[in-house]
Formats: sequence, structure tokens, C-alpha cells
Amino acid sequence: MIDEVKETAITTGAGVAVMANPLAAPASEAYDPLDQTLSRIDALNQAGFDAAENEITKWPGYQPTALHDLLGLARELNLSSLHYKDESTRFTLKSFKALGGAYAVFRLIQQTIARAHNGEFVTPDQVLSGRYQAIVSEITVTCATDGNHGRSVAWGAQTFGCRCVIYVHAAVSEGRAKAIAAFGAEVIRLPGNYDDAVRHAALQAQQQGWTVVSDTSYEGYRDIPIDVMHGYGVMSREILCQFKNEPPTHVIVQAGVGAFAASVCAVFWLYWGVRRPRFIVVEPERAACLFESARLGQLTAIEGELDTVMAGLACGEVSPVAWQILANGFNDCATLADHYALEAMRRLARPADTDPAIVSGETGTTGLGLLMAAKETPAVWQALGLTPTSRVLIMGSEGDTDPAIYRDVVGLTATQVNEHRSN
Repeated sequence: MIDEVKETAITTGAGVAVMANPLAAPASEAYDPLDQTLSRIDALNQAGFDAAENEITKWPGYQPTALHDLLGLARELNLSSLHYKDESTRFTLKSFKALGGAYAVFRLIQQTIARAHNGEFVTPDQVLSGRYQAIVSEITVTCATDGNHGRSVAWGAQTFGCRCVIYVHAAVSEGRAKAIAAFGAEVIRLPGNYDDAVRHAALQAQQQGWTVVSDTSYEGYRDIPIDVMHGYGVMSREILCQFKNEPPTHVIVQAGVGAFAASVCAVFWLYWGVRRPRFIVVEPERAACLFESARLGQLTAIEGELDTVMAGLACGEVSPVAWQILANGFNDCATLADHYALEAMRRLARPADTDPAIVSGETGTTGLGLLMAAKETPAVWQALGLTPTSRVLIMGSEGDTDPAIYRDVVGLTATQVNEHRSN
């Protein structure tokens, strides 16, 4: 629990709410990377991000994803600039999640081999060669998922040669479940919501001798989520190179359990220090566990079905490791109605001016959705500190991870949108 919670000021509009972080320490204390408050993010560190970058950038098919400069949308929103990090081309998984779950699977395999071979830490190429298959084939990894994380774990298991069992909850689309099974995983559907599936996966792993590979931590389970979050950091490291020396003034990052947001926050904090952007976290209004935790000053679970079209964000509990970082790391937290995410999907697919056409799924458009909602309510726009000089970065965390849903929402297939981009 945080010792002191400042008075909470919440600004609302139609389908949007914004709250300044009531937990954050004064700026001079919270944002200086040399200050002792950096100990709040000791779970994530330069060495861990370096190790993940060193491994993942050697994987077959690795390429940095694009950072689009959306000049037309920036003019429309009256911003100095608007950049969109496009994860729709990340490996074959169409999501930043490919960087986290698969990396944690590799780290587990690497550590298992090291225990069997006198501390020898193998490279991805050595594992892929099949030399250690007798050891690797005895490993079973498992997790609960809203779709994209389970796909990454399954892909990592298939790539490096271990067994995989993935649990999906009732609201996960059949398209996403089939995409996970396509990587050779056994997919089991459960009643209840995401957090129910998380608890079931942990119980099964304990009973069966499997290993949970999750991006959410809980009591006695911390190291693997940290590996996942370090893996996510590869995306943020790419952004550092793409922005070179001038950071954006604002970054908007979506949150489910908070692992992705915490990873981005940590990378930017460690690199830019006091120059880091104003950090805005956005959640679905029906699954706003970070918002409620910050408002109440302690980790707070959201109960119920968590019914939102932003499927990858339908989480009711913040990961404690992510909370350690975000409690003092974000500047503003926002909640967003579903229709803004859907509207933003259509807007990116049919751009104005010279902007590229972009394929973005329901969770990939939350940053733009928040900007569109805020633009309709001046008080919300002002609460986020947005002005004509603002340089905003938003995270396109996924492409059409369920092609059927994407086509139904946008009225076009991803192929049709990409063809428009290339013309």
C-alpha cells in the first residue's frame, strides 16, 4: 500500500475519464534516474533489457517495426506531431507480445539446460540445432491468455521445442484460440474471466509439474514475468533509436495487467531520465484495474465479466511487479469506452492526407481512441496537458490478431488496407 494518497481529481467526458496520478512523488523526486526512487523499478534494469535485446535481435525473422509519422492526424488533432509504433508486423504474430512470452520460454529452456550442463548458457542457435532436445522436450509451459500472450508462448514453445498448454477464458474469440493452436499448443477453454483462467493455469502447473509463463506476477511467482517484461523492452529500445535524441512530450500506453506499460515506462525512465515523456496509461472503462488501484492507493481487483471489445486489456488485476513501477511512474491514467477503440481502427485504415493506411486491432488503437475522445472534451484535453506544441507517441500494440473481427469492424481485410498503403 502507498503511505499517502493525494486528493484525487478526475476529469470526465462522454466515454472517457482522466485522473492525475495521486500516488506520484514530486517530479524532481520521481523522474530523476539517479535518485533513490529508481529503486522502485529495480525489478527491471539495464542488464535485463540488454540481455533480452541481445537474444531477441538474433532470432530468425527479427526486424524492428515501423514508427509512423502521422502528419495528417497530427494536424487534425492540432498537435505538433503524432507517432504510431506499428507492431502489426512483429515476427508472424502481429503483436508486441511476441517479444515477451517467447523470450521467457527461451530463458526457461536456457536455465534448464544450464542446470543440466554445469552452468552452460546456450544461445538460441544452439537450442534450435536440436542438440538439447532430450532436455527441452521434457519441459511443458502453460499460461492463461486473452489471445496474444498465449500465441507468443505457443510460438516460443514450438520454435524452441517444448510442450505447451494454453488456457483461454470464455470471452476469447474462436479466431484467437485457433491462432494459438496453430502453433502446436493444446488450447483449453474455461468458464469465467481472464483472472479466473490465470488462477486455474497456476493450479494446473503446480499439480502437473509444468511451468507458468505469464506476464502477471503473484506471490511466489516473479522472475518469469520480469523476463517477459524485459522482452517487451526490445520494442521500446527500438523507439529510442527511432526518435534519436528528441523524446516525445507525451506517450500513451495501454494497460491490461500493466506489464507492457511498466516495461515502456522503465525503458524510457532509464534512458531519458528527467526528459522522459509525460506517461499516460489508458484502460477500457469496464476493466480499469490500474485506475481503481491508483484511486484507492492500493492494488484493487475489478470483479465481473470485464466485458470489453479491447480483448487484450480485459484484465481485472494489476500485476504486483508492474504496480511497483507504475504506482510512481505514470502521470495520468485514463479509461476509455469501447466505441472509441473501434472508431480509431476505422480511422487508421482509411487515412486522410498523406498518412499511411494502418492495420490495428482493438487493443492497438486505444492511444488514438483516447486522443479522439479527449478532443471532444476540452477539459479532458487540458487535463492531459495537450497543446499545439505536443509531440505524442501512441503504441499500436497489435494488428489484425483476429482477422474476422477486424473485417467486421473496419469493413476491409488487412490485405486490402495494406494494398492501399502500398499504392
